Amino acid sequence: MKTLLLSALITVFGLMNFNAQEVKFGAKAGLNFASIGGDDVGDQDGRTAFHVGGIAEIVFSDKFSFQPELLYSSQGSKETYEDSFEKGEYVLKLEYINIPLMAKFYVAEGFSIEAGPQIGLLLSSKYEYEYFDKEDSFYNESGEEDAKDYTSGIDFGINAGVGYKLASGLNFGARYNLGLSNIWDFEDSDDFKQHNNVIQIYIGFMF
Repeated sequence: MKTLLLSALITVFGLMNFNAQEVKFGAKAGLNFASIGGDDVGDQDGRTAFHVGGIAEIVFSDKFSFQPELLYSSQGSKETYEDSFEKGEYVLKLEYINIPLMAKFYVAEGFSIEAGPQIGLLLSSKYEYEYFDKEDSFYNESGEEDAKDYTSGIDFGINAGVGYKLASGLNFGARYNLGLSNIWDFEDSDDFKQHNNVIQIYIGFMF
């Protein structure tokens, strides 16, 4: 993990000094429409959460920029069930520090398309659950279970998206993140592979 982070930082700082015309800094925040894909996902629903963080845009030309980001991102999934006697809900909450490394191509004034890899560092992983008894409206049970020991500490993915930036620095965009690595890390987890899927919409500002 340390080697990967060091390599990413060396790449970023190297690019900042490689014929860059300008370096701009900013911040962004937005919604995550997260889900889990892969083996045995069943009837899981998406989880709506958020992301927030800082960005740097390293401008090489009017058409091309490199944009590293440092984001707090809340992801996971939700699953509901119901039978004759009870109903309940499970929520998998995965919290990451994500480091997207995006290449941006400006195809028209202010309008860009972007793509690049992403490294995610797991902060926490837990299940939250809640049950309701249909026959006894006063009975319900809720709680949470820590799952960090069974979750991979590093998540790899690839991003693609579009954005629009106003002359004022205000910008908007949408992005899709496809996880490439297994989110689980336990005995025999190689036989049970699941990955993150996240659609993001955001608003940001370049200072």
